[in-house]
Amino acid sequence: MQPVKILEHFQNLPLQKHKGKDFLRVDEFNGDELMELLHLAAHIKQLQKLGQPFQPLQGKTLGMIFDKASTRTRVSFEVGMHQLGGLGMFMSGKELQLGRGEPISDTAKVLSRYVDAIMIRTFSHSYVEELAEHASIPIINGLTDLYHPCQALADMLTIWEHKGKLKGVKLAYVGDGNNVANSLVLAAVLLGLEVRVATPVGYEMDAAIVAKAVEYAKKSGGKMMVTHDPKEAVAGADAVYTDVWTSMGFEEENEVRLKAFANYQVNEQLVAQADRNYLFLHCLPAHRGEEVTAGVIDGPSSVIFDQAENRLHAQKAILAALV
Repeated sequence: MQPVKILEHFQNLPLQKHKGKDFLRVDEFNGDELMELLHLAAHIKQLQKLGQPFQPLQGKTLGMIFDKASTRTRVSFEVGMHQLGGLGMFMSGKELQLGRGEPISDTAKVLSRYVDAIMIRTFSHSYVEELAEHASIPIINGLTDLYHPCQALADMLTIWEHKGKLKGVKLAYVGDGNNVANSLVLAAVLLGLEVRVATPVGYEMDAAIVAKAVEYAKKSGGKMMVTHDPKEAVAGADAVYTDVWTSMGFEEENEVRLKAFANYQVNEQLVAQADRNYLFLHCLPAHRGEEVTAGVIDGPSSVIFDQAENRLHAQKAILAALV
């Protein structure tokens, strides 16, 4: 498809059915719907590379609430709204009346009168669900302690670009069973990947999310495996993914985590078990020398900066579809 046909293609895709919908978890969309978003993201990316404008959100405003520090989320959403013809408005949670005790429900109803969608990056996932319950506009989860769906969509776009497919790709995740792992696994099994997750004892993924992933894999033709052995997870993998051992909000556990994760570093010895053409992924920021060695993350198999860039394109697809 020629990039110049993007607007026509967008109008013909069944994405308009998502207008007004929330994006709190990747599994609010089925595999076919996620693939539609990925196709849209790829076309929007191609258009941008050719310098051809795509601005379906002229006159629209995205309110962006941040309770957590951010580099990629803030910049990608703000730039993305600008490129789509709209405005991204930064709002610190501490500076809103939320920080002085205003009920979430009141904030949701007021902001629904001012802006066309809200992206929120915060701690509790239930907080985001309550915001969505009372808002009459789309709510996009920019990150919570339980999920990171925008990152997962960018991850799938990156693997698809480099491998030319998603179904059947072997994806290994090594490290903390955190919000990144939860969303990554759900997106992957919905799209038919074979996923292996290796975590230390006591740091496993949420059991309910694993159970969901197993069921989704049965329907999509994907596979889901959990283990405590990094080598078992990485053996023959087409892509190897890790994240920091201590996420935001868990800083007081850092010393304990460093000991617990000592055998879960993604290093040259571990990735030697993967396919020779494997990809290395990391959602960033990274701590070289902890969860990954510099030789791996800065090596020829690393696609971390393609992955970071794809946050912009994946989120523009989400915005175009929902807003």
